[in-house]
Amino acid sequence: MELKDAIEGRRSIRGYKPDPVSRDLLEEIIALANRAPSSMNTQPWHFHVITGDVLDQVRKGNSEKMLAGEPPRREIEAHRAYEGIHRERQVEIAKQLFAAMGIEREDKARRQDWVMRGFRQFDAPVSVVVTYDRPLLEHGPVAIFDAGAATYGLVLAAWDRGLGAVINGQGIMQSPVVREAAKIPEDEIILTCVALGWPDEEFEANAVRSTRRDVGETASFLGFDD
Repeated sequence: MELKDAIEGRRSIRGYKPDPVSRDLLEEIIALANRAPSSMNTQPWHFHVITGDVLDQVRKGNSEKMLAGEPPRREIEAHRAYEGIHRERQVEIAKQLFAAMGIEREDKARRQDWVMRGFRQFDAPVSVVVTYDRPLLEHGPVAIFDAGAATYGLVLAAWDRGLGAVINGQGIMQSPVVREAAKIPEDEIILTCVALGWPDEEFEANAVRSTRRDVGETASFLGFDD
C-alpha cells in the first residue's frame, strides 16, 4: 500500500472478527512502528501486546470496576471536559457513530453498551498497551509526544497489512488492572492502548469516517512568494 493510501484510507475500527492475529505479523508491524522519530533518539516507548486469557482479564477487571462506579485510575493526567470547537468535534463524531449504529438519543441501554465496548477494547482479539519510560517523566511531555508518533506508526503499519485498529484510552481506564494482568514493569507509565484485529466489515460503525479540517484551517505559511 502506498503511504498516501494508508493515511487517507485509515479509519478507526470499532468492530472486529474473532480471528486471531499471528505473532509474526504483529512483530512486523511493531518493527515498522519502532522507526518513529524521537527526541535525541531516546525511543521511550514500549508495546505490551496481549491477547487470549490475559486480554480477557483486562476486559473483565476494567469493565467490572467501571460498572461498579469506581473512579478512573489512568496514569497520565486526564483531560477535562472539552469546550467550544473541541466539544463540537467530539459531539460530531459521537452523532456519526450513533447514527451508523442506529442508537437513539433516548436509548440509554444501548448508549451504555456502546461505552462499555470501549472498556472491553471493542472486543478486539489483540490489545497493544503503550507505555513510556518513567525516568523521563521529569522531562515533561516530550516522551509522550514521541510515544504518540510511534503509536501512529503502529496504526498505519497495521492498516497497511489489512488490520484495523483504534487508539483507545478507555481500555486502560483502570490502569492497575492492566498493569497486573500484562505484567508491566513499574519503571514504565501506561499511556494508552490500541485495539487491533481484522475488521468486521458488517459492523456499521466501521464505515464512519470522521471529518478533517483543510490545510487552510490547520496551517499558516509565512515568507513564501505569492
